Amino acid sequence: MKKLAVFDVDGTIFRSSLLIELVDSLVENEIFPDSTKNIYKKEKENWENREGTYEDYIKAVIEAFMKNIKGVPYKKFQEISTELIEKKKFRIYRYTRGLVKTLKKEGYFLLAISQSPKGALDSFCDSLGFDKVYGRFYELGPQDRFTGGVQDVHLISNKANILKRVIEKEDLTLEGSIGVGDTEDDIPFLEKVKYPVCFNPNKKLYKKATLNGWQIVIERKDVFYYIPHEPKLSILDV
Repeated sequence: MKKLAVFDVDGTIFRSSLLIELVDSLVENEIFPDSTKNIYKKEKENWENREGTYEDYIKAVIEAFMKNIKGVPYKKFQEISTELIEKKKFRIYRYTRGLVKTLKKEGYFLLAISQSPKGALDSFCDSLGFDKVYGRFYELGPQDRFTGGVQDVHLISNKANILKRVIEKEDLTLEGSIGVGDTEDDIPFLEKVKYPVCFNPNKKLYKKATLNGWQIVIERKDVFYYIPHEPKLSILDV
């Protein structure tokens, strides 16, 4: 049975949000109207000025995406996604890049779970060698155009259920398992793995991590450091 390593993607591996980058690209390519940016403009400014939360910003971006995706041809969407990933696939954190490479060499089954669109996630995660990718899958209607709906919302909204499903389907073990996340949305799978890692955690995840004694890793510029100082598992000391 293979050991499992599960990663969040946005803000954990990718040094931004694939959804944010994708919405901006869809606007730039005139697939979404320019007015789309008005939906998240205020939340973006608040976040950049450290007067608001990243969670409010990303919620506004999701709202903008959902309001404009209906009727967009899948082919055009995928072309823009592929072009975006090709441009920005190396915009990743040093720590998690090194950890992914190490775990791949050690024979871990690499699982990615994200709320970003699966089409963009597949291209990004394939280049890193992930074995399985879960993301939001948007429904297609006549002529392969998006309907505005999301398939299996109940599944993707619960990362612990995804983890359980993958373990059963792929015959994996939680013995020695590793999980890496950056927000409270990742707590459900971090609670299940043997070695949870909170990477650049937000306030809510940081509180949870300190209460439970979970490994915290902070990366700033070209330096990363650990809280507690020594990692509980040597493989995490990238």
